[in-house]
Amino acid sequence: MTQAPIPVVVNGATGKMGRETIKAIAASRDITLVGALARNPELIGQDVGEIVGCGPLEVPILNDMQGTLALASQEKQPAVMVDFTHPDVVYENARAAIAYGVRPVIGTTGLSAEQLNDLADFADKASIGCLVIPNFSIGVVLMQQAAVQASRYFDHVEIIELHHNQKADAPSGTAIQTAQLLAEFGKAFNPPTVHETEKLPGARGSQTEDGIRIHSVRLPGLIAHQEVIFGAPGQVYTLRHDTSDRASYMPGVLLCIRKVLELKSLVYGLEKLL
Repeated sequence: MTQAPIPVVVNGATGKMGRETIKAIAASRDITLVGALARNPELIGQDVGEIVGCGPLEVPILNDMQGTLALASQEKQPAVMVDFTHPDVVYENARAAIAYGVRPVIGTTGLSAEQLNDLADFADKASIGCLVIPNFSIGVVLMQQAAVQASRYFDHVEIIELHHNQKADAPSGTAIQTAQLLAEFGKAFNPPTVHETEKLPGARGSQTEDGIRIHSVRLPGLIAHQEVIFGAPGQVYTLRHDTSDRASYMPGVLLCIRKVLELKSLVYGLEKLL
């Protein structure tokens, strides 16, 4: 007997990532869209497939998260909520999903360490999988793995992340995660050689406890880009990942939808699933 498709609610359905996610779900055989949430009052009630450009899906755009989660929780298969909303609401969205027994896959960055810990405790108590993914690109995971290897041999490193100017949080979740991965060896980076003075506050970017500098650029025309630059006497080693189309994230999104059903706790980062 063929297993029923995985039911999915997309929160932030009419945003850039939400639209791509709905298109990817519509093209998938083992995943089905059962709910689409958005805030724009002009779009409420319209078929989300027509709005995102993949043809009618018979799923109306709604602004009732509680009601949508309640309906999704009654599906034959365990349901998943993919969240691409805003840092101000993603924590409450994730808690609501877990409370209804719906597995959250969180692509919205900006959760604090305290919020992540609370969600982890909540997911553990409910024995429900929850994925928090700073970046769904497999290429980014490969870049981070290469950076971790390089960090064993270089003591000086800085991260530059570049995103569109509608991104609400800085530094990006990907940059923060990259710095956290580099810090796992327990070494301090960028030992000072001179006493620095910033003539303009923030000129040297932000700095982690391990001494890693992170610089954030926000400009129209960008999507998502990151450089990890290592320096040593006589050499510079640069790792860079560029996104030219949000469709590049969709294999990672679909992978997470499938994998979260196997989990009973919170997992942070796509690399844990590969």
